[in-house]
Amino acid sequence: MRLCCLSDLPEGTSRGFDPWSEGRDTVFVVRRRGVHAYRDACPHWPGAPMAWRKDAYLDAACERIVCAAHGAQFEIDTGRCTLGPCIGQSLTPVPIDIRGDGEIRIVIDPSKETLP
Repeated sequence: MRLCCLSDLPEGTSRGFDPWSEGRDTVFVVRRRGVHAYRDACPHWPGAPMAWRKDAYLDAACERIVCAAHGAQFEIDTGRCTLGPCIGQSLTPVPIDIRGDGEIRIVIDPSKETLP
């Protein structure tokens, strides 16, 4: 399932997506020293969206993912919480594939059509 192209996601930015047309972003992607994708849900409160506004998943320095609802901070490359109410827990990673043309796609188990 296509999300976007690398050219749509400059280094040091994040972007949310609604791949199953649920009316809200359920997946977000961060491009910082690689490309990382996670479910848009804080582990402290399952289902709580992370961004305080559209595509705003990172702190001001673009070094951590931040949950706007709880102030939790997460490592970009691992999704592990390092500060806040869910310390030690992690965001749920979303498997992605970056194709030769730069297209970023979610890797989905075809028998389920859903994410883990």
